[in-house]
Amino acid sequence: MIPAARHTPVPTRVPPAPIPPTRIHPTTGRRTRVGDPVAGSADDSEITAWALAAGLGDRRAAELFVRATYDDVRRFVAHLSADVRGADDLTQETYLRALASLARFAGRSCARVWLLAIARRVVVDRYRRAAVRPRIADTADWVTVADRAQPRHLPGFEESVALADALAAMDPGRRQAFVLTRLIGLSYAEAADALGCPVGTIRSRVARARRDLAAVWAPEADYADARSAEPTVTVPV
Repeated sequence: MIPAARHTPVPTRVPPAPIPPTRIHPTTGRRTRVGDPVAGSADDSEITAWALAAGLGDRRAAELFVRATYDDVRRFVAHLSADVRGADDLTQETYLRALASLARFAGRSCARVWLLAIARRVVVDRYRRAAVRPRIADTADWVTVADRAQPRHLPGFEESVALADALAAMDPGRRQAFVLTRLIGLSYAEAADALGCPVGTIRSRVARARRDLAAVWAPEADYADARSAEPTVTVPV
């Protein structure tokens, strides 16, 4: 009897795992994977879910949480502190505090609002430290820094500098309420939660902030109208 030939299995080649496509983040310039949230694009429920998962030790969720909220935090601390140059340090300090506290975040409020409340405390603490410790470094005025950093040919450049100047001179409470609701996009209730005050207070502060801005820009608009109404004088050659 001829023994049956033994079948030798042919090894199956496992194809390499596909490399996920990447993109350049439009604000930070960092390369991110396609499918990751662009800062500001995720909704509040996603951000809160990532924060809760990060509090349980999910590092990927923590990364998504930071990426989705980074631009809002940086914009908020820059306007609140009137210090564009120091905004990166304030943003980093905000995330250091937030990530250390994520295990205690219970999700009773939106994680973005919770994070902006931490950012506000970071700015307040910076002011308190500056009040008792004189600044040694000669840092340029923040509007000057913004003026140097931004290309002047961009649309709306002059308006953005004028807004920054007006916000820097505004009452801090009004500035906080205006930035949160008009620049960050929070609702009045969310801004009240972030600042720890009644919704009615937020409404009144925003209304007063808008009047402050109107008072600053009205004279400039009147001057521009007056200039355009001046008769043109032709000088004979």
